[in-house]
Amino acid sequence: MANASKSRKQLQIDKTNSSIVIVVSVAAVFIAFSLVSVKALLSQRSYQSRVITQQSAALKTAKSDLVAAKSLDDSYNSFNGKTTNIIGGSLSGSGPQDGTNTKIVLDALPSQYDFPSLVSSLEKFVALQGVKLESLSGTDDATQANIASSVSPVAVPIPFQFSVSGPYASIQQLTKALDRSILPIAIQTMELSGSDAATKLTVTANVSFQPAKNLNVTTKVVK
Repeated sequence: MANASKSRKQLQIDKTNSSIVIVVSVAAVFIAFSLVSVKALLSQRSYQSRVITQQSAALKTAKSDLVAAKSLDDSYNSFNGKTTNIIGGSLSGSGPQDGTNTKIVLDALPSQYDFPSLVSSLEKFVALQGVKLESLSGTDDATQANIASSVSPVAVPIPFQFSVSGPYASIQQLTKALDRSILPIAIQTMELSGSDAATKLTVTANVSFQPAKNLNVTTKVVK
């Protein structure tokens, strides 16, 4: 009888222990799942916080850029809308000093290498001064045309040499015109010879072009 009672108690104890093990196991799984979920939620919250921070910074930059763009547009219209250009010419004329201010600036520093165009421009320029072009030389370096645009472009010189002849007064007029040229001409050497009636001028100089500037537009991945 005593043994039977003891066996029943043992069975109850074993059953209770099994129940405890099951409860503890379920609780452990629940706690582990909860910890993983909490960690995932915290990670997601941190990520969303970083995204919001970057979005706020981008929005602030965009608003600042809009203000700057409006200011630039106003400045452009003011610069380009004057009755005479920056070198005293007419906006709508066709003379060597005529044209809008923006055209003058673009002509002053081209963004592409074009030696044949330079030669043509110099021939017309010299002819307008009433002198005779004796020679015009330079090197048409085709590789310069392949210079790509960049974030920080630099001016590239184009060397050339020309000789003209004519009355001394016309030669003087040419030298003054070189100084006032829309396309900046960097004089390296000037040699004069002859008389007042027949003067010869030889000039070694260079002009420059500057490749276009790239806008450094980037994207950022928030991690």
